[in-house]
Amino acid sequence: MLKQHRELSMSIHRTIENNEEAGIRPSKTYQSFVAAAGSHRELNFIEKDVKNYITREVRNVSEQEDAKEFGKYLAAFEYFGDVISFDTTYNTNRYNLVCGSFVGVNHHGQSTLLRCSLMKNEEIESFKWLFQCWLRCMGGNVPKGFLTDQCASMKRALEACMPTTIHRWCIWHIMKKIPRKLNGYKGHADIEQEMSQVVWNSHSKDSFDRNWNDFLLNFGLADNKWLSDLYEDRHIWVPIYLDHHFWAGMRSTQRSESMHSFFNKYITRNSSLIQFVKQYDNCLGSREQAERESDAADFHTVIPCATKSSIEAQFQDAYTHAKFREVQAQFRGKANCITRLKNSALGYSVYEVGEQVFSSIFNKFVVTYDSVAAELKCQCLLFESRGILCRHALSVLSFEQELTAILHRAYDNVMAEMEALKAKRKGTSSLSHEDANLESVNELQSPPRIRTRGRPKNRLGSKLEKQIANATKKKKTKVLSEINLFDAASAAHSNSSQYQGHVMNYQFRVPAAGDNSLGV
Repeated sequence: MLKQHRELSMSIHRTIENNEEAGIRPSKTYQSFVAAAGSHRELNFIEKDVKNYITREVRNVSEQEDAKEFGKYLAAFEYFGDVISFDTTYNTNRYNLVCGSFVGVNHHGQSTLLRCSLMKNEEIESFKWLFQCWLRCMGGNVPKGFLTDQCASMKRALEACMPTTIHRWCIWHIMKKIPRKLNGYKGHADIEQEMSQVVWNSHSKDSFDRNWNDFLLNFGLADNKWLSDLYEDRHIWVPIYLDHHFWAGMRSTQRSESMHSFFNKYITRNSSLIQFVKQYDNCLGSREQAERESDAADFHTVIPCATKSSIEAQFQDAYTHAKFREVQAQFRGKANCITRLKNSALGYSVYEVGEQVFSSIFNKFVVTYDSVAAELKCQCLLFESRGILCRHALSVLSFEQELTAILHRAYDNVMAEMEALKAKRKGTSSLSHEDANLESVNELQSPPRIRTRGRPKNRLGSKLEKQIANATKKKKTKVLSEINLFDAASAAHSNSSQYQGHVMNYQFRVPAAGDNSLGV
């Protein structure tokens, strides 16, 4: 068929574009046209025309669409570019190119793509060029953390291009090498188990150094070069040296490797570069759709709180569903924690939290609580590295809340008793002289003793005693209401100018048997 006689109709264009979006190969697309027409002769184009049309459409992307795609990447990096995982394990065999992907973590804990690369080699200069280009695409914004495998070329390139970024090696790759590196030693299974304990259960830098040295001495590994090199680089792979920085829960490059596996749904080993670019966009669209679905679920649904805790309710309001489920897992783990206050001074408290991992085995964590600055810090560093408040910190907060509640209840009880006593005193002191009797008068509280200057001519107390004694002799069986105490006190008060301006309340006692006097 002559070239001038070959053409593609609008319906053919639309079908080719749809099939390309769906990842259908050009050869399969052409075969579908042949099957629909009945034979090759019935078509006025050939398979090469289909491939040429795909090539032109991919290359002739408008500048407006390029700008839109660039803005989408830049916005994603601004939100989720704190920590990046980069890995180059995926190989496109057709061109023998190494594919590397820059992967971040979004607010749902999902992997998000932040560009990819195709490289001919993995030399230092190649990585330098790649990282510089990637930083320009990201608007010059440098990530806070960067995870890679133990590639020395990457390490050198990162030090040159991103000197302020914290570099972390994939711990999964390191631990995976233990059987191969230490297989020649006797008891290598015990060595692997003990090394894992040292790496994961050392909760301070000093304890890691001590445990590591003990581990080498116990198994006779002091001369092992691989372990010596690992110890020299401990600041870029051991968790206790890195977890005080935010890592979005990443300690390995498995997210990048998982993303490479995800590529397999869209790209085959025989895909061309043009198909790779197109299918990469489809892969991005799939990830964006998953994020939008999670956003919609967060907006329209609510995960109920598992406890009555006001702390859990705050996380429910602030976190996405995926992150809130992680918080609830920590609330459930709080049931296995026992909290003990070690010391406290000036609002700064140090707690020891024992977490039961087996029937009789407890892991101990130190938690500090500054009530003045409202700061809480746990030795496990879960909040610092993942943004999730750990069960040890939650246990301390519950302990503080219970202690505060106990103090508040005790304070409320004391205040209630004081109010009741005050009301009782007020009601007793306001008794009228008609209702008063000896028992009620006995409950009146005497005032503090008032010292006067000099001795008055007439003692108020002795004069009152005489009047009360005389009244008691006459009417022993009558109540005190028949004696006009207030009048007598008023008369005595008027005869003594020494007590002008003072109100005196005296406490009276019930006379004992055979006692005919009332003592003041």
